[in-house]
Amino acid sequence: MLQNMKYLIHLIRLIVGVIFIISGLIKLNDPVGFAFKLEEYFSAQVLNLPFLEPLALVLAISVCIAEVLLGVMLLLGYAKKVTLWSLLAMLVFFAFLTFYSAYYNKVTDCGCFGDAIKFTPWQSFAKDMVLMAMTLILFWGQKYISPITEGSEPLFVTLMAFVACVFFVMHVYNHLPVVDFRAYKVGTNIPEGMQIPENAPQPKFAYHWKFQVDGKEQVITTMGDYP
Repeated sequence: MLQNMKYLIHLIRLIVGVIFIISGLIKLNDPVGFAFKLEEYFSAQVLNLPFLEPLALVLAISVCIAEVLLGVMLLLGYAKKVTLWSLLAMLVFFAFLTFYSAYYNKVTDCGCFGDAIKFTPWQSFAKDMVLMAMTLILFWGQKYISPITEGSEPLFVTLMAFVACVFFVMHVYNHLPVVDFRAYKVGTNIPEGMQIPENAPQPKFAYHWKFQVDGKEQVITTMGDYP
């Protein structure tokens, strides 16, 4: 039984760690795009935090690097208490944003995986809830989490991951994403991409005309013709 629990903890640790690394790297691949998403969250129509908008790029890069490092630290088993608490805090924050977006229909694409994988707010909120539950299981079974190597090697690997992230984000910021998932990436035929597919839902228009009839306001709806 204990052996099975140990394997379960290792499996969850692997899943959560890999997801955080992938999520962080995808967004770090296009930090400006993620910064635009944060600006959308900070706008007056959503969270109304305009003072954070100038810091969107710095926050975007910081969050992405933090995701990668926490994923690496979890896989290494390094500083497990700090890692688990940081993971949980980040997931609570993400869950708040995604729930707020979903419930109030504010931001229709959370940007969790950049332009690579699109999630609706409710899908993203469900994903955060699953990851949070898995993290809580890791809290419960943290006695089975231990560094994969002894000495200072986990710290060294974590620092190397940080340095790699810094160089990577400097490169993509000054050039282009290494793997470009954007809609208008280089080589895309923009006029062709803007064409509406034949099987796409067609827009429906309705015109509402207000008239005063016998002293009372009356609204007549047509498809465009004058009633």
